[in-house]
Amino acid sequence: MKFGLVPVNVGVKSVDHIIGISQLAESVGMESVWTFEHVIVPEDYVSKYPYSADGKMGARPDTNFVDPLIALTVVAANTKTLKLGTGVNIVSQANPMLLAKQAASLDFVSGGRFMLGAGIGWLREEFDAMGVPFERRGARFDDYMVALKKVWSGEVVEHQSDYINWSGFKSYPIPQRKGGIPIIMGGTKGKIYERVAKHGDGWFLPVDSPQTVAPALEPLSAACEAVGRDPATVEISCMWNMQGGLDAIKAFEDAGVARVIVPVFALGKDPVAGITQLGEDILSKL
Repeated sequence: MKFGLVPVNVGVKSVDHIIGISQLAESVGMESVWTFEHVIVPEDYVSKYPYSADGKMGARPDTNFVDPLIALTVVAANTKTLKLGTGVNIVSQANPMLLAKQAASLDFVSGGRFMLGAGIGWLREEFDAMGVPFERRGARFDDYMVALKKVWSGEVVEHQSDYINWSGFKSYPIPQRKGGIPIIMGGTKGKIYERVAKHGDGWFLPVDSPQTVAPALEPLSAACEAVGRDPATVEISCMWNMQGGLDAIKAFEDAGVARVIVPVFALGKDPVAGITQLGEDILSKL
C-alpha cells in the first residue's frame, strides 16, 4: 500500500510549512504529497460543490491556495523520492499548451516524480473569472487529455478540434517515463468511468472507507472492458481518514486500492505529530 498526504498547498502560512510537512512525510515513508486547486474562491457562489452536503467547499476566500505546480516544484527541490501529485488540477479551465509545458517541466526538475491529477471542475464562477466557457467543459477535458499526450510524445504535434488548432511543432522537455506523465482522474460524477477507462492511468476515488470502494469499481470495470482495457491497469487511490488502523489498510488492499491519501485535517490539530504517529503506528509495521 502506498500512502499520500493532501493538501500541502492550502492554508499554509509559509513556504517552510510546505517544505517541512513534505520532508516529514518522506522521512516516515509516505510515497506522495498532493495538492488541491482553485485559482479563486468567490465570496459567494451559486455552484454546488458535489462532495459536501451544503454544496460549499471547505476553504474560505482568504485561505492561502498556493498554485499546485509551484508548490510541488518547491517540494521537488527539497525532497528526493517523494512523488508529487495534483489532486486535482482543473484541466478544463487551463490553457492546455501551457499546462503541458508546465507539467513536463515539473516532471523534468523532479526527476520523473510528477503525477497529473486531472478534473473537469464544478465552480462556474471560477471559469467565468478565468474567461473560459463553463459549458462543454467535459468535452473540452476529453480533448485536452488527447492533446496533452501528443505534446508529451516528443513527436511533431498535429491536433485540430473544436478547442485546439495545433500544427507543426515539438515541445521539450518531454516526460521521463515511457508513456508520459501518469494521469490520475478525479471525481465520481458524469462520465468519470468512461474517462478513466480511455485516458486515465489511475483514479482518485473521493471515498474514505473500504466498504464504498467495491461498488464504485464495478462500473469502472465495465467501462474498461467496453474499450478493451484490463481494469487491473487502473491504479486506484482513495481517501483515508486515519480510522481503523491496520485493519482498514488491509480492507482497502482487499478492495483493490493501491494508495490511500490522508487528508491533513485527519491528522489532528498538530499535523507534525499526526504524520509522526502515522509513521510509527502504521508505516513502520507494513
